[in-house]
Amino acid sequence: MANKVDLSAFDNSWYQPGAGIIKRLCWYFINEIFFQTGLFPSSRLKVFFLRMFGAEVGKKVVIKPHVNIKYPWKLSIGDNSWIGERVWIDNLAQVIIGKNVCLSQGAFLLCGNHDFKKSTFDLLVGEINLEDGCWIGAKSIVGPGVVVGSYSVLTVGSIATKRLIPNMIYKGNPAEIVKERKISE
Repeated sequence: MANKVDLSAFDNSWYQPGAGIIKRLCWYFINEIFFQTGLFPSSRLKVFFLRMFGAEVGKKVVIKPHVNIKYPWKLSIGDNSWIGERVWIDNLAQVIIGKNVCLSQGAFLLCGNHDFKKSTFDLLVGEINLEDGCWIGAKSIVGPGVVVGSYSVLTVGSIATKRLIPNMIYKGNPAEIVKERKISE
């Protein structure tokens, strides 16, 4: 039997973004104007808008310019967390960012993918959970369904495709343990 992909049969009508078209359209414009540009560097204003659209956001959260967030109503950010320049949170599913988490420049949280085994290329989604104190390095990718354990590090340009256990440093594609993370006081 020959391999064949038929994208005309793709159907993700089962997927629910969690908000109506008007709310999604309003968020689209707020995201473009206040988040994806460098014109409004204030984290307070960004936190205000995130909360207004249903995100749970803790205290002293820093959100840098040029950040892209798909659906704030599927986002939770803990106290003292940092979202760096050009971070993309493509949260088709819930994204939970714990306390004291650092997302460095260009990090990509990707909650969706496609089932390459099916000819219809069905949409697959999975939650992402970044536990307290973890650090996602610049240009790194965290895939659907991944839990990044507390105080673990995903180094620059690495890709997490499975659970990262706490207190470890990960590197590569796919990310593998390099060594234990030891934090000095």
